[in-house]
Formats: sequence, C-alpha cells, structure tokens
Amino acid sequence: MKKYLLLSFAIFLTACEAPDPEASRAALHLPPEGFVGDANQGSALFETNCSSCHGINAQGTEQGPPLVNNVYRTAHHADFAFHMAVRDGVRQHHWGFGDMPAAPQITPEQTAHVIAYIRQEQSKAGITR
Repeated sequence: MKKYLLLSFAIFLTACEAPDPEASRAALHLPPEGFVGDANQGSALFETNCSSCHGINAQGTEQGPPLVNNVYRTAHHADFAFHMAVRDGVRQHHWGFGDMPAAPQITPEQTAHVIAYIRQEQSKAGITR
C-alpha cells in the first residue's frame, strides 16, 4: 500500500508544471527579470502619480509622508515593499497620514522607474542602504 501511495504521489508531482517565472513576477507586481528602472522616467511618473501625496521631489505633504527619509532607505523598505504598496496599498504604520490606496494604473515597469527615481533622490540626500 505504501509503495502505491508513493508511486501515486510521484505521478502527481510529475503531472504538475512548474509555474512560469514571468507569470510569478507579474503576480507579485514585479517587472520582467533584468528590467532596470530609469530615474528620469521615474521622475515624470512620480510627478503624475505620486507627488500629490508624497510631494515634489518626494519630500512629503500634509497628505503623505516624505519618501526621501531614512525610514524608506533600502535596508528598511526594500524595492519589493514599494511594488507591494503600489499593488495592494499600505496600512498606515510609520506616519499619521492614513492608509495608502493601491495604484492599479501603475505598471510594474513604471513602479521600477519610480523606485529608481526615489533611490536617486535618497542618494542625493545622503540616504544610503
């Protein structure tokens, strides 16, 4: 009986296909493997989609926190956290601005551009890692 159970399990596993890596990345709101965000494109995208809350040059407003802040350095908020914020929104946790809604109009590639811009601005402000 044990032998047949193991055989059935092996057949089951063989029949399962490994998930498509690009489909997995898309589900996680990540751009294709090897995609590199461009800070110049990110600047324009940030201005259009993010600055009303996060301010000019990501300095914050009365409606949203500054992203050029040590709280958002890579070691504390990895790029993946930004992708999740865009995909799912974020519950208020560091600041008293309320929850951030999801931004479904922003693609994973556009998000990568915005992240490149934010990281550039952080670097200019001396915020690293």
